[in-house]
Amino acid sequence: MGDFTEFGIEIEKHLSKIGKDVQQFMEKVVPLTNEDKDFAPDCDIVESESEYKILLDLPGLAKKEIGIALKNNVLTVKGERVISAGEGEEFKRQERKRGAFARSFALPENVNSAEISANFRNGVLTVSMPKSDKLKDTTSIPVN
Repeated sequence: MGDFTEFGIEIEKHLSKIGKDVQQFMEKVVPLTNEDKDFAPDCDIVESESEYKILLDLPGLAKKEIGIALKNNVLTVKGERVISAGEGEEFKRQERKRGAFARSFALPENVNSAEISANFRNGVLTVSMPKSDKLKDTTSIPVN
């Protein structure tokens, strides 16, 4: 009976480690003001054998309005979506969200941060993060 208990503990340890790795990669909470006009972009996180990718929907933003930073293994994407009526116009209905946003992601330890790249096309920001055993550090990531 003693063997089974120890085996159970080992599995438990292993599972909680897997859970912790996944959880660390998931989003850290970044406080935003609670006004409903705040724009919080939707994101997907995908993993392949060689890399992780974060995809963020940022419709209506220009490349130069998006900032990406990496510090202490936390990747942060920031920007602001401005929507305003034109000269002599007023909104009769306004559903599209606007405002400043920041989304932060704690990266897994096996990401090679020196080779992270970002691409912005058709309103979608794709941040590619190659997996690596040899880790280097970087702080700023240009958006292509």
